[in-house]
Amino acid sequence: MSIDKLAGKPAPRTLLVNVPRLIATYYTDQPDPADPTQRVAFGTSGHRGSSLKRSFNENHILAISQAICELRRAQGITGPLYMGMDTHALSEPALRTALTVFAANKMEVIIQNELGYTPTPVISHAILTYNHNRTNGLADGVVITPSHNPPEDGGFKYNPPSAGPADTGTTKQIQDRANEILKNGMKDVQRVSLEQALKAATSHHYDYVMPYVDDLRNVVEMEAIARAGLKIGVDPLGGAGIGYWEPIAKTYDLNIEIVNRAVDPTFSFMTVDHDGKIRMDCSSPYAMANLIKLKDQFDIAFGNDPDYDRHGIVTPSAGLMNPNHYLAVAGWRRNWGANCAKCRWVSNGLSMAWSMARSVLAARRALAPRFCVKMAQPGPPIKMGSSLICSPPKFWRQRAAIPVNITRR
Repeated sequence: MSIDKLAGKPAPRTLLVNVPRLIATYYTDQPDPADPTQRVAFGTSGHRGSSLKRSFNENHILAISQAICELRRAQGITGPLYMGMDTHALSEPALRTALTVFAANKMEVIIQNELGYTPTPVISHAILTYNHNRTNGLADGVVITPSHNPPEDGGFKYNPPSAGPADTGTTKQIQDRANEILKNGMKDVQRVSLEQALKAATSHHYDYVMPYVDDLRNVVEMEAIARAGLKIGVDPLGGAGIGYWEPIAKTYDLNIEIVNRAVDPTFSFMTVDHDGKIRMDCSSPYAMANLIKLKDQFDIAFGNDPDYDRHGIVTPSAGLMNPNHYLAVAGWRRNWGANCAKCRWVSNGLSMAWSMARSVLAARRALAPRFCVKMAQPGPPIKMGSSLICSPPKFWRQRAAIPVNITRR
């Protein structure tokens, strides 16, 4: 693999996306359904593209949203739809578009107060806690994110009641119906104005942050991390979790320093990835160069992609750890008992005390509940597509399910 001369260096202004043009083309340019590159195409549970290429424009989101409404009716999904977005420039326009369709279809939708950002794992958590002990009236969700991909990209993902990525059968159904809607000139789309959608009785404005933060103690031994006294560094990489780290630190008395608080749709604070593009890939040493430079200032440090379903772990001795190696070891260690608290483990040639290993699990899994992290009673895994999540164990539940009857703005 060839490495671009800009890799690992601060992004020059010439690489920054033109945000006004990106937003304008989202609304003004219309995709050609006859062009395969401009159709709806679901990958890992969602559609991704760019308005500049007519592959992520308002008509795409209108069609996908209508297709989701029809899918829910066909499958008898009548609970609330939890919707979140990341910090990419196209995410908020897409959320606003989707909300106009969901409101017209009388769907109960829950969004973050003040149209704030919501990480993917938080949406998963909301779905799981609502659906716990329910057999009907189940909830599902939408996350608007292109994941770690470049700033000019947009993404729209559907999470079924299982709370993880939708399987290929579901995504194909949404994709095919959305393309049919595009081909038919959008006449099947039901829509109201944005003002009507925001004020609709079915649109609920809610603070996702503290229910998620408070519930961490039920899957992670947060007190053990606090007792370890680690100095933890965090680079949110301008992502959707920016508003979660301080409440986590305050609630659990953790020594967390946020090294970069910038939220910028051009992601101008990033270092360039291996191929000369701006990409928020927290597994790339080039994209993570800024945090790697600070590795000796912390016992351990973390970075995440914009929707917080990927992680990067930086340590003083190893720099950026290989995330796949870490996950393999973490999954293996999950089944070890409490008597192994003083054991040591090896990953990438790095030996860490078990207290550190637990801190790695805790701090990362604090923003990724798709994986079982409690050392005991992890619950049976459920396979969904290419991902594994854990069924809600008895210790992971809210004292009350996230409500639907939420005070509207």
